[in-house]
Amino acid sequence: MSADVVAQLRAELGDRVDVSPAALAAARADKSGHAASGTPLAVVHAACVADVRAVMRIATATRTPVVPRGAGTGLAGGANTGGGEIALSLRAMDRILEIRPDDLLAVVEPGILNADLNALLEPHGVWWAPDPASRAISTVGGNIATGAGGLLCAKYGVVRDAVLGVDLVLADGRLLHLGHRSVKGVTGLDLTSLVIGSEGTLGIVVGATLKLRRLIAGERVTLTALFDGVRDAAAASAAVTASGIQPAIMELMDATSLAAVHRLLSLPVPTPGAAQLTVQTDGPVAADEARAIADVLRALGGRVRVAADDEEGETLLAVRRALHPAMETLGTTLVEDVSVPRSALPAMFDAIARIEREYGLVIPTVAHAGDGNLHPNFVFEGPDVPEVVWTAAEDLFRAALALGGTLTGEHGIGVLKRRWLADELGDDQWRLQRDIARVFDPLGILNPGKVFAV
Repeated sequence: MSADVVAQLRAELGDRVDVSPAALAAARADKSGHAASGTPLAVVHAACVADVRAVMRIATATRTPVVPRGAGTGLAGGANTGGGEIALSLRAMDRILEIRPDDLLAVVEPGILNADLNALLEPHGVWWAPDPASRAISTVGGNIATGAGGLLCAKYGVVRDAVLGVDLVLADGRLLHLGHRSVKGVTGLDLTSLVIGSEGTLGIVVGATLKLRRLIAGERVTLTALFDGVRDAAAASAAVTASGIQPAIMELMDATSLAAVHRLLSLPVPTPGAAQLTVQTDGPVAADEARAIADVLRALGGRVRVAADDEEGETLLAVRRALHPAMETLGTTLVEDVSVPRSALPAMFDAIARIEREYGLVIPTVAHAGDGNLHPNFVFEGPDVPEVVWTAAEDLFRAALALGGTLTGEHGIGVLKRRWLADELGDDQWRLQRDIARVFDPLGILNPGKVFAV
């Protein structure tokens, strides 16, 4: 049967069907460190919407599972392709189809990289606001699939706030145009929002109408503040939020993550135990806002450094953006992603410290402090996640939920968190969401085993 599926794909799509060992091996994994079991049937490198529709028609006729993939930068195992499955790569579909600065929208294919999109939009005086740390290597389609966030989202919103519509290929190959091009649109149910963050379980996103912003007038001011401990830094970030000032970026690095990045970048070793906030303001009153934030941070014990210009500001931000490669120098890492109300950040860091002590683990943690999204990194040796790490992670998830938070702010559920999904949603909502997925995909061939365990 598998040979027949590959033959049908080749008959329809020719050399866009890749069965090379290297391609099949790469499709099994993402950046989470998790790999699917077994070997995919093939990797299909779709070049256009017609290719995607053809794959789904064949998949439906043969009852073959399909896993959509972008750049493979996900951190939840959501795009990993296993035995008997087709990996459907959208990476080659990377064109901008339309830019309308007058309407503040662009229509793009899903494979375009986030950073490349903004480089092409800049001459038109507009930009797309979602700013994941992986922006240089992650695709817009992947951003949509996971409901990505990033460094700027506290002020400028997440992917859900920046998508007007999507073109969606259903499991049986039908093409739907969801959403609208107008600023307002409330006709019927909001299926666009339902698709955002659905991790490929409802359909294949083959196009997106994006909501753009004008380039920000005025200057940017970047500053850092060192604190004696991570709880002090978390409390200071909460105080900035409570002050009513809205920075564009407010990132927190605990002592272990900060020291690891400094070693990686050959920077001076920070004071032992020191945690750091990195804050950026922008717009016409950026300087005034930066001064006010600096006053708040100094009053709470922060040792503040203000960048002299944009170049120095980018150097300061580069420390935060180097987090993931720095973690790789410590060992194997399980990168987690919980969110809590911003006022609860100090309590969440208390919980992480307790979990480190109780389980004998090192959990370097960074946070998008401007919106309460934390990324604890569980560090261990070897390729497989030890059971103690999963036990500690479960403790951490329950701590976040107890503080009014959520299991994931931007990475998604994938395979790594599906066992805890019902803990947050409750049984009734879990079943309702699973049933909705089955309306879109009655045969269960779209990214099976992801998000919903059964």
